[in-house]
Amino acid sequence: MPFSSQNRSNTLSGIFFVALFAFSAMYIGEFHFVASLGISPLVVAILLGMLYGNTLRSRLPHEWTPGVQFSAKMILRAAIVFYGFRITFQQIYAVGIHALLLDIVIITTTILLAVFVGMKIFKLDRDSSILIGSGASICGAAAVLATEGTLKSESYKAAMAVATVVLFGTISMFLYPVLFKEGFFALTSEQYGILTGATVHEVAQVVVAGNAVSDAACSNAVIVKMARVMMLAPFLVIVGYVISKLSSSSGVKGKILIPWFAVYFVVVAGFNSLTLLPASLVALINNIDTFMLAMAMAALGIETNFSKIKTVGMKPLYLAFILFLWLLFGGYALTKFII
Repeated sequence: MPFSSQNRSNTLSGIFFVALFAFSAMYIGEFHFVASLGISPLVVAILLGMLYGNTLRSRLPHEWTPGVQFSAKMILRAAIVFYGFRITFQQIYAVGIHALLLDIVIITTTILLAVFVGMKIFKLDRDSSILIGSGASICGAAAVLATEGTLKSESYKAAMAVATVVLFGTISMFLYPVLFKEGFFALTSEQYGILTGATVHEVAQVVVAGNAVSDAACSNAVIVKMARVMMLAPFLVIVGYVISKLSSSSGVKGKILIPWFAVYFVVVAGFNSLTLLPASLVALINNIDTFMLAMAMAALGIETNFSKIKTVGMKPLYLAFILFLWLLFGGYALTKFII
């Protein structure tokens, strides 16, 4: 156990070491240039972690490794639970049944497409396909981290999935407003906001893409995006259930994997819906939560080895590109049909 009396001090040293990366990421994330690009502190954190992990990793005391791993796993799960303070059930209700249906259809089709194309066409492993699909379909890096916690996959696979989120989410963030203003999207600004919230990867990217058109577009985009975030909990439960069934069918006794942190995430969102806490306290909790997620990202980056990513080649990028095209064109068609 990481916190046995023998190694508690070293484990805490590892945790504090990771926290330094998170502090740096939060600071860099406040730079106007970085924020204007929709680059969240989470992305900065994993980049800093990967930079260290692939240059100076050998200098990290071996005794601190449990602290890094604790940050990547336990702090991550706690952060996902507190992510519920960003959502209320009232927001979900305000979305309306049609926008909620749009979210469900897009998430389901994107995940299924990711698994089919990733495993059947590109011959990627199951975990990589699911991680890339979760990042594209739900809420970017946070979804990748949460899914990695359920799959218990290797760190480099999650880092690879986060990289695809950064690349194609950033492209979407700049491309969507241009397509709308040039008349390629036959949508009102309010409908554009729904499309953006339902298909763009990260929350920060959704805000930038929505703001580029109008306040109404941004408002709709954020609400629809948060409804997508709420889908993270049932998605993780389904993933855990399917994995247990696959294990059973392969002759291994399958234990149903219930990611309890996803259940607690919904409980926290329900509590937040009661508006019992002052807005200032909720904002503080969200800032702390962002810091915890940044710690998890930094730890993930430190544990990621570029050489392992190189062995996979360009296939994850090809899969993410196909999902990007589906979200853009398929998402637009579904928005026109459902909304």
